[in-house]
Parts: sequence; C-alpha cells; structure tokens
Amino acid sequence: MRPAEVVPEVDSPGRRGTRLLLIAPPNSYRTVSYLDAARRRGIDALVASEGRYSLVSEIADGLHIDLEDPAALERLLAANAAQPFAGVVATDDASVELASRIAEALGLPHNPPRSARNSRRKDLSRQALADAGVPVPPFRRIDLKRTLAPQLEGLDYPCVVKPLVLSASRGVIRADGPAELLAACERVRAILAVETTRETFATTHLLVEGFISGAEVALEGLLHEGRLDVLALFDKPDPLEGPFFEETYYITPSRHAAAIQARITRRVEQACQALGLEEGPVHAEVRISGDDGVIMEVAARTIGGECARLLQFGTGQGLEDLVISHAVDQPLPVTPHAGAAGVLMIPIQQGGILRRIEGITGARAVPGIEEILINIREGYELVPLPEGASYLGFMFARAATPAETEAALRAAYAKLKIVVAPKMVLKDGRGEAR
Repeated sequence: MRPAEVVPEVDSPGRRGTRLLLIAPPNSYRTVSYLDAARRRGIDALVASEGRYSLVSEIADGLHIDLEDPAALERLLAANAAQPFAGVVATDDASVELASRIAEALGLPHNPPRSARNSRRKDLSRQALADAGVPVPPFRRIDLKRTLAPQLEGLDYPCVVKPLVLSASRGVIRADGPAELLAACERVRAILAVETTRETFATTHLLVEGFISGAEVALEGLLHEGRLDVLALFDKPDPLEGPFFEETYYITPSRHAAAIQARITRRVEQACQALGLEEGPVHAEVRISGDDGVIMEVAARTIGGECARLLQFGTGQGLEDLVISHAVDQPLPVTPHAGAAGVLMIPIQQGGILRRIEGITGARAVPGIEEILINIREGYELVPLPEGASYLGFMFARAATPAETEAALRAAYAKLKIVVAPKMVLKDGRGEAR
C-alpha cells in the first residue's frame, strides 16, 4: 500500500485570505466538521446550501441556493467574481457534480462533471467499471414504472437490490429467490417514494446485482492529478451477508495479508481511472473474493458520519483538514500513529421510540474505549434498516493491535442495554392512521 504523500507543514497565518467554497445539502452532517477544519487552517469558508434557517451561523449566513437548479452554477460564479475561491469541496454525494462544474468553470482542480455524476449513480458506475474490465458484481437496472416480473427473469440467486443513489446501506436488501426479490423491489419502491428530489430517474429505477460473498474492507484516499494516495484501509470484521447490510465495526490498520491489501489498492486505482476521477477524496468499498477485490462502490467523497475521526489516528490529521487543504493546494503532512484504532457504528436493531440507554458508564470504563457518542435522544423514533438512514451513535477505541481494538469495542457494546418502546399509531374512525 502506498502511503499518502508527506509534505511540509504550512503555518496557519500564511493561509489567511484563502477562500473555500463548501457546497452542502441542507441536511448534511458533515458541514460542521468541514467548517471546524477551515477554522483550524485559517481558511475562510463560504457555505452554499439550501439551509437558510440552519442553526449553524455559517450555513444560515451563507449562499442559499437550490443545488438542483440549473441557475445555481451562475450564482456560484457570481460569488467567485465578488471574491475568488481557491478551492471547492462537496460535502456529500448530492453535491459532488455541482462542485465539479463550478471548479471546472473556475479552472480549479476538479473531477470531470461526468465522472462525478457516474461515481454517485450506482448503475452508471457499474457500467463504466464493467466496460473497463474492473471486477464488479453482475448487475441489471430495473424500471419501477414497468411490470417487475419480466424484468427479473433469468437472474441468479442470491442477489441484492439497491437504490441508485442512497447511501449508508439504506434500501439494500438481499434476496434468495424470486418471491423475496419481488418483495425487496416493492420495499425499495416504497422507500424511494418518499425521497424529495427532482432526479426522478433515481426514484423510479433500482439496481439488482449478484451477491458477492467474502470479507469487506473500506479504503479512504485522496486523488491528486489522478494519483491515489491511500490514507487508511479499514477492515469490517462483522460478516455482511444480509438480508440487510448495516455496517458496524471499522478497524484500522487492516489485518489482511499485504498482498491482498496491495491488490485492493490496485483495484481502487483502476476504478478511479475507469470513472475518470482525478482530484479530491475517494471512499471505496471492496469485497475480497479469493485473492482479488471486487469493487462495490467508489465515491468521490469522504467516509460518512463520525467515522472520519479515525483518520486522525491513521494520518495525524483530521480527514476534513486533509480534504480542504488539498482543495486549496496547501497539502498537509501525514504522520501515522502506532497501534490500532476502530469505531463501532451502534446499530438500530429494533424500531420504536427510544426510552433510554443503560450501561454507558460501564461501557466507557472498558480499557481502550476513548469516546462514546449517542446521536439520537430519548423520545425520538428509531428506524432500522433498510428504511432507516442513521445510527444510534458511535464508539471509538484505540489499542496496541487491531484485535485488541475490536475486542474493546465488542466488550463495551455488550454492556449497553437499549430500551425501546413500541411506536403508538393513532387511527381515526375509519381505521386510518393520522
């Protein structure tokens, strides 16, 4: 595995006056982390978002645009004319294409807009990778506006149903036979029906692909002029076999053999080349099949949620610091720490109303546990996968080895008791929910 490039540190005062455009969907949980990183680096960040009424001042006071409006590009160009941007960063999948268009128009480092689009649409990504000979699961795109049964004929089982653009395993369902596949498609149809987007194609189509058995890993990297610098490779020790695919443990450094790690890195490099990705963050998901890697996803963004904190261990820098400093051409030095680190994305295993979480004090006392964050408050609804789109919280651990790190997380999780009450549904006189 090739380590990330080491460059001289740049003192924060030298960055004063550098301006960054941060393009964020209104519900992005990454925005605040990027803003904090910009402050640390002495970089002035303008947030372009729909979040006019956000409680975050930089979002509320930023540039309010509809990210799906064709006129958004002109408004961003006007903002640059008033005060030029040194770099552009998209916080999420939904904003990567617009970020690439504005960076292209300004002559800043960027991914080609078509590449950015292909990377966020699973069907387009699969086709581009397959055409280039990069290993991907066999796949078929399904049109939900047409009768399903004829479109599902001839598929091999088990297979997996996936929405074209949703993330965090939302709507991803394994099917072991025709009846399960039809039911999975209908379940995903219901999930897509409540999505609010103008991209109707993504809400009326889905992907069915062959199930690939094997361990899964996640690679985090940065591209510079088409070259991939690996920041971290995470093992996912829990088997992801379905019927749903909720991710739980991420442990780094990887315990897989060096030859397998090198093969994974090479496959991700090939995938980036096939998609035409050239600049900025890369988050890749890879299944290990035999002695090779099968690409499950390559996204032109960072890892999601609080998991980005693990990059502080692997590189000595915050992930958002690395991304924005790269965007404004002020790269940071990388100094990996000794030992191992990991996170547990605390799963939501039961739907209902969260009453309380017991055992947190005992979990925090487990040796190796550094922090436990609970994201959902008591009294709020818990929605499991495949409909759910969030985790209950996160546990972080550090230890001398990956095995000890994983053991600490499992021991701490075992101490938690999550108390959930059934959700009460009121019905009117006709028996309909209200």
